[in-house]
Amino acid sequence: MAKIISVDENSIASELGLQCGDEILEVNGRKVNDILVFRYMTADEEYEITVKKADGTIEIYDIENDFGEDLGVEFENPLMSKAKSCANKCIFCFIDQLPKGMRETLYFKDDDTRLSFLHGNYITMTNISDKELEDMIYIHVSPVNISVHCTDPQLRSFMLGNKKAGRLLEQMKKLADAGIEMNCQIVLCKGINDKENLDNTIKDLEQFFPNVSSICIVPLGMTKHRDGLYKLEPFNKEDCKEIIKQVNVWQERFLDKYESRMVYLADEFYIKGEVPLPVAEDYEDYPQLENGVGMASLFKEEFTEALKEIKEVKYKKVGIVTGTISEELMKELSAMVKGADITVYAIKNEFFGESITVSGLLTGGDIINQLKDKDLGDEILIPENMLRADTEVFLDDVTVTELSEKLGIKVRVVSNGYDLAEKLTDGKEQ
Repeated sequence: MAKIISVDENSIASELGLQCGDEILEVNGRKVNDILVFRYMTADEEYEITVKKADGTIEIYDIENDFGEDLGVEFENPLMSKAKSCANKCIFCFIDQLPKGMRETLYFKDDDTRLSFLHGNYITMTNISDKELEDMIYIHVSPVNISVHCTDPQLRSFMLGNKKAGRLLEQMKKLADAGIEMNCQIVLCKGINDKENLDNTIKDLEQFFPNVSSICIVPLGMTKHRDGLYKLEPFNKEDCKEIIKQVNVWQERFLDKYESRMVYLADEFYIKGEVPLPVAEDYEDYPQLENGVGMASLFKEEFTEALKEIKEVKYKKVGIVTGTISEELMKELSAMVKGADITVYAIKNEFFGESITVSGLLTGGDIINQLKDKDLGDEILIPENMLRADTEVFLDDVTVTELSEKLGIKVRVVSNGYDLAEKLTDGKEQ
């Protein structure tokens, strides 16, 4: 429902006299329940909106918009209609591996084109109708982030638990033909979509270059809460080495042919395989940073650059809290800071299981339980990816304030490598 809950000052909507409680029914005679279509249509120089006023009367407004201004309203539902949930039953789904009792929003599986464009979420394309695909092309939604996993129709249908999953290449061709950019994700599962199947998937996606501008490969995440789910096996050290070699061949080929590596591996493969991380420049413009692709290299580069500008390190005893996968990197960075007493605390993930090693899936409870009896010094630093976006709340609803109170120490949140360098060196005078 396109019910208005706020109107921006000095906006087109304000000049028209639109108010909270009014509802936009149509744009140019077309019912619109998609925020992307709405924004596209109201960016025209001229358009017409049909509004149901709060008192029930219907008004039609002809709008001239020479400067491409936003209408200036906020809707009760930011997407204008209910978010689309996932229609798949993926054998590797992380949400299916969550324990009971967490906040309800964590169990919602979204698979919505609007969230892909607005927030960078990945979609599988399995619940998109031909009409919706036409709408995506009509308004030129770009980029689109697609969970590919594999391109073989039968294998993809099996992995996603959805017979409609086999249409992907047909759908992607339509997007590519329309000039729409796509970023692709492959969750790699041992013995299923790896090895030859991975090669075939990359080869199939290559045909859409440059519209497929990046492909990231991430390892399956396995929690300890997998009772009744499909039996899967994690990648070991040797597996990771072989995957790196396999992907390196594709990167070299693409770099020579397209001047872009195009396909990238998540940091976890290098760390688990005990293979040195690529240098920061190998990730080009970091097209899939949020997937943990190049995050460690970028963080190290930021930290190193910031440290060069710091003239004096003030004394303090500080702890860095991180996931086990980042322990060695944090120790390496800490050793660069002369004059500070730094301890790295790699927290084991008891909540999800120790096979989950990234800091972004640590809970406040695990940090408290593993640090409560330690002499932590002056303060501890935690990465912001441990917290829900724009909040100070961990996955288990523990807050940063509660963490500080339970441990009896100051807790500060670190946003990037620059921030870590600054906070490690701004301590109290000796």
